[in-house]
Amino acid sequence: MLASLSAAAMVGGICFRNFGAPRLAGTMILLSLGPIIPGAAFAGEPLFYIVYLQVPMYLAAMTAAAFRLNRMLITTMRAERENSHRAHHDALTGLLNRAGFVEALSARLGAYAERRFAVMFFDLDDFKPVNDTFGHAAGDEVLKAVAGRVRRALPDGAVVARMGGDEFVVLVDGVTAEMAQEAGYRLISEVAVSYELGGEVRAGVGASVGIAMSPDHGAEVEELLAVADAALYEAKSGGKSRCCLASVETNLAALRRLQQSGPKAPVASAA
Repeated sequence: MLASLSAAAMVGGICFRNFGAPRLAGTMILLSLGPIIPGAAFAGEPLFYIVYLQVPMYLAAMTAAAFRLNRMLITTMRAERENSHRAHHDALTGLLNRAGFVEALSARLGAYAERRFAVMFFDLDDFKPVNDTFGHAAGDEVLKAVAGRVRRALPDGAVVARMGGDEFVVLVDGVTAEMAQEAGYRLISEVAVSYELGGEVRAGVGASVGIAMSPDHGAEVEELLAVADAALYEAKSGGKSRCCLASVETNLAALRRLQQSGPKAPVASAA
């Protein structure tokens, strides 16, 4: 009886410790309680025969509890994963959002700070007329198409994010300034191809790109984003569909504005 009681007391702990693997928990419960049945038969005490009914019921109940706990665990993990995805991705395009890009850029700066990479800020030229003429639903379709084209135009491993509205930012690793400019003009060419909006309706947009290089133009998240955004403003000021690499003057002006607004202030968007 003492052995049976000890085995039964173990079962609850087995169930709650191993509910992540409910079949294992069921097997362990069976191995713990199973010997009670032949033990009752060898004891020859009729009162012990009640375990023939109790043990299968107990085994079934505790195994079912392990499976229920396992389903709860899986549901919780999926919900956490979905919440994390929503917190770091843009719902419309599936790209990273600002928070996701800042996290990726911070990780990149921490991992290989000495290796060169480019941060490319770009937004769409003449996107507002698309919304005004064809409606916001058509504008959303264009944004989704732009996201797909940007992925195709950039090297594998490039990190692409939508910062909001028609503004995007890209991190391209292991490139020189010349390679970054080539990627910028390739992106401009890809975005400039007209977009089908259903039937024979087509819309056209362009893109302007500003580039900051690390570590040349900064070694902090806020610095690189500010310099790339300033380079984008310079590109748009000089005309449409241009790619501009941050100059020394652009770099200094962006850093001065960043210092004046404080390190925690959000990066201003290009007009």
